[in-house]
Amino acid sequence: MNAHLEKYFGQAKKWKEEFHLLREIVCEDKMLVEDYKWMHPCYTFEGKNIVLIHGFKEYCALLFHKGALMKDTKGILIQQSKNVQSARQIRFSNIGQIIKLKSVIKDYIKEAIEIEKSGRIVEMKKVSDYPVPAEFQKTLDEDETLKKAFYSLTPGRQKGYLIYFNQAKQSKTRMARIEKYYQQILEIKGIDD
Repeated sequence: MNAHLEKYFGQAKKWKEEFHLLREIVCEDKMLVEDYKWMHPCYTFEGKNIVLIHGFKEYCALLFHKGALMKDTKGILIQQSKNVQSARQIRFSNIGQIIKLKSVIKDYIKEAIEIEKSGRIVEMKKVSDYPVPAEFQKTLDEDETLKKAFYSLTPGRQKGYLIYFNQAKQSKTRMARIEKYYQQILEIKGIDD
């Protein structure tokens, strides 16, 4: 077993039982390979991410990387936030919920593998689908260096800034955010770099 996985499962505190049961259920599907990505157990099919186990303060979850394409016949898949386009979670707050949904979880894993086999992809929003806040547009129009730097960023990094700037409800807050990240944009860095 991967040393990172050993540590992850061995040092789990709050969700230890739940993590072990989820792992057992996922590993029953012999088409999946257990890996460690993004600091979490991740299960792949032919090198493609299928499902990930992770925990939060209030719940633990199975995250299906292409969950947006799944049928979700039981209505249990959750979109983490409005900005998450592809992944969906099944959340659990106790081991009993996992036990109760064991056969459903297996069915969802099979469906996720079939989606990957089919080659289907989630149609992602383009940068142009995200509104540019008026304050940021004005700043870009007035500062050619910033404009050039912003449009040199990868589409994902551009989206990150637009989402973050748009989350602010007040113009004053949007301006403060733009000012805070001004230099970082000039350095062609993303919001989390």
